[in-house]
Amino acid sequence: MRLALYQPDIPQNLGAAIRLCACFGLPLDVIEPCGFPLTDRALRRAALDYGALAAVTRHASLDAFLAARAGERLILVETDGAANLFEFPFQASDVLMFGRESAGSPPELRAAADAVVRIPMAAGARSLNVAVSAGIAAAEALRQAGVMTAGRQLS
Repeated sequence: MRLALYQPDIPQNLGAAIRLCACFGLPLDVIEPCGFPLTDRALRRAALDYGALAAVTRHASLDAFLAARAGERLILVETDGAANLFEFPFQASDVLMFGRESAGSPPELRAAADAVVRIPMAAGARSLNVAVSAGIAAAEALRQAGVMTAGRQLS
């Protein structure tokens, strides 16, 4: 399982996703261009002291990312997803994709997705922060894959 961020806009959210992936042992894919300069220095600053624990792969475009996928299912997490996150059957090889904070997911990303899921929220709530959504989705997907269970924890 891995996480992917499509053209992230907010460096702090990228930093939170790097920390999440480091703590859960998940690879992270960053699909550029980002809404901020993503230099090596900026990436190290966003990762804080978790950079050495995280496996981050940068992709120059959505096409480059899709070409590198190797047949994994692409599960897009969106506020208007057709399937409830907690009812969707995740697989250990899934890629959990998150769209831009400012603009969501463009049609070409939705078209590439094998499924679009939503995190259920209270009536009237618009959306969650992308890093918070990634944490919720990753925890549920890992739980379903048997990594986060009472009998077998990450550590």
